[in-house]
Amino acid sequence: MENIRIRRVGRPVEFAFYRYSITIGPHENKSAICRFHPTPKTMRQKIIIASDSFKGSLTALEVGQAAAAGIKSVFPDIPVEILPIADGGEGTLEAIDHSLHGQKISVNVTGPLGDPVKAEYLVSDDTAIIEMAAASGLTLIPPDKRDPLLTTSRGTGELIRDALSRGCRKFLIAIGGSATNDAGTGMLSALGFRFLDKDGIPVGPGGGETARIRRIDSSEVIPQLSLASFTVACDVSNPLTGPEGASCIFAPQKGADRETVEKLDKALSSFASVARQHIGRDFSDCPGAGAAGGLGFAFLAFLGATLQPGIDMVLDAIDFNRRLNDATLVITGEGRLDMQTCMGKAPYGVLHRCRQRGIPVVGIGGAVLPESVETLMNAGFTAVLSIVSGPMSLHKAMSRDEAFSNVKRTAAQIIRLVSIHK
Repeated sequence: MENIRIRRVGRPVEFAFYRYSITIGPHENKSAICRFHPTPKTMRQKIIIASDSFKGSLTALEVGQAAAAGIKSVFPDIPVEILPIADGGEGTLEAIDHSLHGQKISVNVTGPLGDPVKAEYLVSDDTAIIEMAAASGLTLIPPDKRDPLLTTSRGTGELIRDALSRGCRKFLIAIGGSATNDAGTGMLSALGFRFLDKDGIPVGPGGGETARIRRIDSSEVIPQLSLASFTVACDVSNPLTGPEGASCIFAPQKGADRETVEKLDKALSSFASVARQHIGRDFSDCPGAGAAGGLGFAFLAFLGATLQPGIDMVLDAIDFNRRLNDATLVITGEGRLDMQTCMGKAPYGVLHRCRQRGIPVVGIGGAVLPESVETLMNAGFTAVLSIVSGPMSLHKAMSRDEAFSNVKRTAAQIIRLVSIHK
C-alpha cells in the first residue's frame, strides 16, 4: 500500500473516492500520512444475506450472522441486512419472526397421536403464521409409532382456532413435515365441522376413519372462520388420490406399508366423493390437494385458501421486494446447491426476485455438485461457491463451528472480489 505525504490542516479525516478511501492522520512534522484502502464503489448501498438453513449445521439466522461477520471483517462500514428465509418447511416460523418481530403464542394442542403437545405460532398485527408440523408433524412421533391410519391434524386446527379467538383474520400456513393422511378432517373438526358415519355418529380421528364418512355437517363451524383468509405454503402439485396422490407418494414416509397405502387411498377417494356432494365442486384433482396428507385439499375445498410456493409466501411475508430497493448484492444459500435448487427451493426464489431488479446474487452451500454448476449459472446466479475449503470429514464439515467459520471466510472472499470488479 502506497503512502503519500501531504500537509494536514485541522483534525484527521477520512475521504471516500471512486475505489479508495483515504485516511489522513497526524505526523510528527505536521504533515500527514495518506493511506489508500480499497473500497467498493457502491458499498454505500447495503448487502442482503437471505439464506435458508444449512440443515444439521447452521440455522438460517446463523448463516446470515456468519456471512455478515465475514463481510464486516473486510469492510466494517458496509450496511448488511440479514433476512433468514425458508421454503415453507421447518424454520419458516423463525425466518418470518426475525423480520416481523411478532408475538409468539404457545398453546397446548392435540398431537398427531392424540397426546397433548405444546406448539407455538406467531402473531403480527392481525396475521397468524402457523407451522403445521409444530402441532401435527412427523418429528413428534417416534419412528416405531408412526401410522397414518391413526394420526390426526386436529392440533393444527386448534392453533387456527386459538388465533381466530385472538382476532387474527389472515393466516399464513406452512404445511411441510406432516405426520397425517386424514385429508385435513382433524383440522376441520377443531374448527366446528362434523364428519358423520352412515348412522349420523361422528367418526374418529385418523386417515383410516375417513373411509367411514358419509355426511358433513357445517352448522357448528365457528363464525369467525368466514372472515378469515388463508395462504398456504405448498411446493407440491400432487392431487388428493391416485398413483401420484397423498397416500401413494407420501404415506410410506409416514409409516405406511403397501396394504396401508391402498386403504388410505380408498379412504381419501371416498371422502372426496362426500366432500363433492357437500360443497358442490370436486377439488381432489387440484394441484396441491395431496399436500400434507390431503391437508391441501381441506384448505382448498373448505377454507377457500390460496396455495403458494413456500418461498414466495415467506418472501412476501417479510416484504422482500421492498427490502431490495437499496441492495447492491444478495448472498443466498442452503446446505446443498444442486439441480433441485432450481425447482422452487429457497435460493431460487430469492434469485428470481433479484433478477427482476437486476441485482447480482451469489449462492453458497455446504456442497455444490459440480454437474449442477452450469445449470445454476444459466439460471442467473452470478456465482455459486462451496464454503468447504478443502478435503475434510463430513462430520467436521457439518459441525457448527466449522460451518460458521467457512461461511464467514467465504463471505469475506466474495466481498473482496466485488470490490475488485467495481
